[in-house]
Amino acid sequence: KVFQILEALDGSPSGLTLKPICEATGVHKSTAHRFLKHLERDGYILRTQAGAYMIGPRLSQMGARSNHRVTLQAVARPILWELWKSTGETVNLAVPDQGTVLYVDVLESPHEFRLASRVGVRRPLHATGLGKALASFMPEDLRERMFSNVVFQPLTAKTIMNMTQLREELERVKNQGYAVDNEETTLGARCVSAPIFDADRFAVAAVSVSGPVTRISPEQVPCLAAAVVRAADTSRAEIGRASCRERV
Repeated sequence: KVFQILEALDGSPSGLTLKPICEATGVHKSTAHRFLKHLERDGYILRTQAGAYMIGPRLSQMGARSNHRVTLQAVARPILWELWKSTGETVNLAVPDQGTVLYVDVLESPHEFRLASRVGVRRPLHATGLGKALASFMPEDLRERMFSNVVFQPLTAKTIMNMTQLREELERVKNQGYAVDNEETTLGARCVSAPIFDADRFAVAAVSVSGPVTRISPEQVPCLAAAVVRAADTSRAEIGRASCRERV
Protein backbone atom coordinates (compact mmCIF):
# COMPACT_ATOMS: atom_id res chain seq x y z
CA LYS A 1 0.00 0.00 0.00
CA VAL A 2 2.86 2.37 0.76
CA PHE A 3 4.41 1.67 -2.64
CA GLN A 4 1.05 2.28 -4.32
CA ILE A 5 0.86 5.68 -2.63
CA LEU A 6 4.43 6.57 -3.62
CA GLU A 7 3.79 5.50 -7.23
CA ALA A 8 0.68 7.67 -7.35
CA LEU A 9 2.64 10.68 -6.05
CA ASP A 10 5.52 9.99 -8.43
CA GLY A 11 3.04 10.15 -11.32
CA SER A 12 1.75 13.55 -10.22
CA PRO A 13 4.60 16.10 -9.97
CA SER A 14 2.21 18.81 -8.75
CA GLY A 15 1.10 16.61 -5.85
CA LEU A 16 -2.13 14.94 -4.74
CA THR A 17 -4.44 15.55 -1.80
CA LEU A 18 -5.74 12.69 0.33
CA LYS A 19 -8.93 11.98 -1.62
CA PRO A 20 -7.30 11.56 -5.07
CA ILE A 21 -4.61 9.38 -3.46
CA CYS A 22 -7.28 7.07 -2.07
CA GLU A 23 -9.12 7.02 -5.40
CA ALA A 24 -5.92 6.21 -7.33
CA THR A 25 -4.72 3.48 -4.96
CA GLY A 26 -7.87 2.02 -3.43
CA VAL A 27 -6.32 2.45 0.01
CA HIS A 28 -8.81 3.31 2.78
CA LYS A 29 -8.75 6.97 3.85
CA SER A 30 -7.67 6.37 7.45
CA THR A 31 -4.93 3.93 6.38
CA ALA A 32 -3.65 6.27 3.67
CA HIS A 33 -3.62 9.19 6.09
CA ARG A 34 -1.58 7.19 8.62
CA PHE A 35 0.98 6.15 5.98
CA LEU A 36 1.24 9.69 4.64
CA LYS A 37 1.93 11.09 8.11
CA HIS A 38 4.74 8.58 8.66
CA LEU A 39 6.26 9.27 5.23
CA GLU A 40 6.03 13.03 5.78
CA ARG A 41 7.62 12.80 9.22
CA ASP A 42 10.59 10.86 7.84
CA GLY A 43 11.12 13.21 4.89
CA TYR A 44 10.08 10.79 2.14
CA ILE A 45 7.20 13.04 1.12
CA LEU A 46 6.24 16.65 1.86
CA ARG A 47 2.93 18.46 2.16
CA THR A 48 2.20 21.82 0.51
CA GLN A 49 0.21 24.63 2.10
CA ALA A 50 -2.73 23.59 -0.09
CA GLY A 51 -2.65 20.13 1.48
CA ALA A 52 -1.17 18.26 -1.50
CA TYR A 53 1.42 15.56 -0.90
CA MET A 54 4.54 15.37 -3.08
CA ILE A 55 7.69 13.22 -3.31
CA GLY A 56 10.07 14.61 -0.70
CA PRO A 57 13.81 15.34 -0.68
CA ARG A 58 14.89 12.14 1.05
CA LEU A 59 13.27 9.90 -1.55
CA SER A 60 14.58 12.07 -4.40
CA GLN A 61 18.11 11.85 -3.02
CA MET A 62 17.86 8.07 -2.77
CA GLY A 63 16.81 7.91 -6.42
CA ALA A 64 19.65 10.19 -7.47
CA ARG A 65 22.21 8.04 -5.64
CA SER A 66 20.78 4.90 -7.22
CA ASN A 67 20.96 6.41 -10.73
CA HIS A 68 24.52 7.54 -10.11
CA ARG A 69 25.57 4.04 -9.01
CA VAL A 70 23.97 2.44 -12.06
CA THR A 71 25.89 4.85 -14.32
CA LEU A 72 29.09 4.26 -12.34
CA GLN A 73 28.84 0.48 -12.62
CA ALA A 74 27.95 0.50 -16.31
CA VAL A 75 30.73 2.90 -17.28
CA ALA A 76 33.41 1.44 -15.02
CA ARG A 77 32.83 -2.26 -15.78
CA PRO A 78 34.92 -2.42 -19.04
CA ILE A 79 37.73 -0.54 -17.30
CA LEU A 80 37.60 -2.93 -14.34
CA TRP A 81 37.81 -5.88 -16.73
CA GLU A 82 40.99 -4.47 -18.29
CA LEU A 83 42.49 -3.98 -14.83
CA TRP A 84 41.46 -7.53 -13.91
CA LYS A 85 43.08 -8.96 -17.05
CA SER A 86 46.32 -7.04 -16.55
CA THR A 87 46.75 -7.88 -12.85
CA GLY A 88 45.10 -11.28 -12.47
CA GLU A 89 43.88 -10.24 -9.02
CA THR A 90 40.47 -9.42 -7.55
CA VAL A 91 39.20 -5.98 -8.62
CA ASN A 92 36.69 -4.04 -6.53
CA LEU A 93 34.56 -0.93 -7.04
CA ALA A 94 33.07 0.80 -4.00
CA VAL A 95 31.26 3.95 -2.89
CA PRO A 96 30.89 5.62 0.51
CA ASP A 97 27.56 4.84 2.15
CA GLN A 98 26.31 5.45 5.69
CA GLY A 99 29.80 5.83 7.10
CA THR A 100 31.04 2.59 5.54
CA VAL A 101 32.49 1.34 2.26
CA LEU A 102 29.83 -0.31 0.06
CA TYR A 103 31.04 -2.71 -2.63
CA VAL A 104 29.07 -2.16 -5.86
CA ASP A 105 31.10 -4.36 -8.24
CA VAL A 106 33.58 -7.22 -7.75
CA LEU A 107 35.61 -9.18 -10.30
CA GLU A 108 37.24 -12.11 -8.54
CA SER A 109 40.75 -13.30 -9.38
CA PRO A 110 40.98 -16.49 -11.45
CA HIS A 111 43.62 -17.83 -9.03
CA GLU A 112 42.48 -20.63 -6.74
CA PHE A 113 44.02 -18.76 -3.80
CA ARG A 114 42.47 -15.29 -3.98
CA LEU A 115 40.79 -12.49 -2.08
CA ALA A 116 37.03 -12.83 -2.34
CA SER A 117 34.27 -10.30 -1.76
CA ARG A 118 30.77 -9.72 -3.07
CA VAL A 119 28.53 -6.90 -4.20
CA GLY A 120 26.54 -5.39 -1.33
CA VAL A 121 29.16 -6.06 1.35
CA ARG A 122 29.99 -3.17 3.68
CA ARG A 123 33.40 -2.79 5.24
CA PRO A 124 34.82 -0.27 7.73
CA LEU A 125 36.26 2.96 6.45
CA HIS A 126 39.47 2.93 8.51
CA ALA A 127 40.62 -0.63 7.77
CA THR A 128 40.26 -0.80 3.98
CA GLY A 129 42.27 0.64 1.11
CA LEU A 130 39.01 1.63 -0.54
CA GLY A 131 37.83 3.45 2.56
CA LYS A 132 41.09 5.32 3.01
CA ALA A 133 41.16 6.33 -0.67
CA LEU A 134 37.62 7.68 -0.38
CA ALA A 135 38.10 9.49 2.93
CA SER A 136 41.36 11.15 1.88
CA PHE A 137 39.69 13.00 -0.99
CA MET A 138 36.26 13.82 0.46
CA PRO A 139 34.96 17.29 1.30
CA GLU A 140 36.05 18.01 4.86
CA ASP A 141 32.52 18.25 6.29
CA LEU A 142 31.52 14.88 4.80
CA ARG A 143 34.74 13.26 6.03
CA GLU A 144 34.14 14.53 9.56
CA ARG A 145 30.59 13.14 9.53
CA MET A 146 31.95 9.77 8.45
CA PHE A 147 34.61 9.92 11.17
CA SER A 148 31.86 10.34 13.77
CA ASN A 149 30.61 6.84 12.85
CA VAL A 150 34.00 5.11 12.89
CA VAL A 151 34.27 2.31 15.44
CA PHE A 152 37.89 1.23 15.83
CA GLN A 153 37.67 -2.55 15.98
CA PRO A 154 40.85 -4.66 15.62
CA LEU A 155 40.23 -6.80 12.53
CA THR A 156 43.91 -7.81 12.61
CA ALA A 157 46.97 -6.80 14.64
CA LYS A 158 47.71 -4.20 11.92
CA THR A 159 44.34 -2.41 11.92
CA ILE A 160 44.42 1.33 12.61
CA MET A 161 43.01 1.78 16.09
CA ASN A 162 42.67 5.50 16.78
CA MET A 163 41.82 8.77 15.08
CA THR A 164 45.37 10.14 15.26
CA GLN A 165 46.72 7.18 13.29
CA LEU A 166 43.86 7.42 10.82
CA ARG A 167 44.42 11.12 10.12
CA GLU A 168 48.14 10.52 9.62
CA GLU A 169 47.39 7.67 7.23
CA LEU A 170 44.89 9.72 5.23
CA GLU A 171 47.42 12.53 4.85
CA ARG A 172 49.92 10.00 3.49
CA VAL A 173 47.31 8.69 1.05
CA LYS A 174 46.50 12.20 -0.13
CA ASN A 175 50.17 12.94 -0.80
CA GLN A 176 50.85 9.76 -2.78
CA GLY A 177 47.48 9.56 -4.55
CA TYR A 178 46.62 5.97 -3.60
CA ALA A 179 45.91 3.89 -0.49
CA VAL A 180 47.23 0.54 0.72
CA ASP A 181 45.51 -1.91 3.04
CA ASN A 182 48.54 -3.76 4.37
CA GLU A 183 46.94 -6.78 6.12
CA GLU A 184 44.70 -4.38 8.06
CA THR A 185 41.44 -6.12 7.13
CA THR A 186 42.65 -9.69 6.56
CA LEU A 187 45.98 -11.19 7.56
CA GLY A 188 47.92 -12.29 4.50
CA ALA A 189 46.05 -9.89 2.19
CA ARG A 190 47.18 -6.63 0.61
CA CYS A 191 45.00 -4.14 -1.30
CA VAL A 192 45.90 -1.11 -3.41
CA SER A 193 43.19 1.47 -4.07
CA ALA A 194 42.70 4.80 -5.85
CA PRO A 195 39.83 7.32 -5.79
CA ILE A 196 37.52 8.12 -8.68
CA PHE A 197 37.05 11.90 -8.65
CA ASP A 198 34.11 14.08 -9.59
CA ALA A 199 34.48 17.40 -11.43
CA ASP A 200 35.50 19.13 -8.18
CA ARG A 201 38.21 16.52 -7.51
CA PHE A 202 36.36 14.95 -4.62
CA ALA A 203 36.19 11.16 -4.35
CA VAL A 204 32.79 9.70 -5.27
CA ALA A 205 33.99 6.10 -5.61
CA ALA A 206 37.16 4.05 -5.44
CA VAL A 207 38.67 1.12 -7.30
CA SER A 208 41.07 -1.44 -5.84
CA VAL A 209 43.11 -4.52 -6.60
CA SER A 210 43.48 -7.03 -3.80
CA GLY A 211 45.36 -10.28 -3.39
CA PRO A 212 47.54 -12.37 -1.09
CA VAL A 213 50.81 -10.83 0.11
CA THR A 214 52.64 -13.70 -1.57
CA ARG A 215 51.65 -12.23 -4.95
CA ILE A 216 51.36 -8.53 -4.03
CA SER A 217 54.68 -7.76 -2.38
CA PRO A 218 55.69 -4.29 -1.10
CA GLU A 219 58.00 -3.98 -4.13
CA GLN A 220 55.05 -4.53 -6.49
CA VAL A 221 52.81 -1.91 -4.86
CA PRO A 222 54.06 1.15 -6.83
CA CYS A 223 53.52 -0.57 -10.20
CA LEU A 224 50.11 -1.86 -9.13
CA ALA A 225 49.19 1.57 -7.76
CA ALA A 226 49.99 3.17 -11.12
CA ALA A 227 47.62 0.72 -12.85
CA VAL A 228 44.85 1.35 -10.32
CA VAL A 229 45.23 5.13 -10.59
CA ARG A 230 45.02 4.91 -14.40
CA ALA A 231 41.85 2.85 -14.14
CA ALA A 232 40.32 5.35 -11.70
CA ASP A 233 41.24 8.31 -13.92
CA THR A 234 39.83 6.58 -17.01
CA SER A 235 36.61 5.83 -15.12
CA ARG A 236 36.32 9.47 -14.15
CA ALA A 237 36.71 10.58 -17.77
CA GLU A 238 34.15 8.06 -19.02
CA ILE A 239 31.63 9.02 -16.33
CA GLY A 240 32.03 12.65 -17.39
CA ARG A 241 31.35 11.76 -21.02
CA ALA A 242 28.33 9.68 -20.03
CA SER A 243 26.93 12.57 -18.00
CA CYS A 244 27.32 14.92 -20.95
CA ARG A 245 25.43 12.50 -23.21
CA GLU A 246 22.62 12.24 -20.65
CA ARG A 247 22.28 16.04 -20.49
CA VAL A 248 22.14 16.25 -24.28
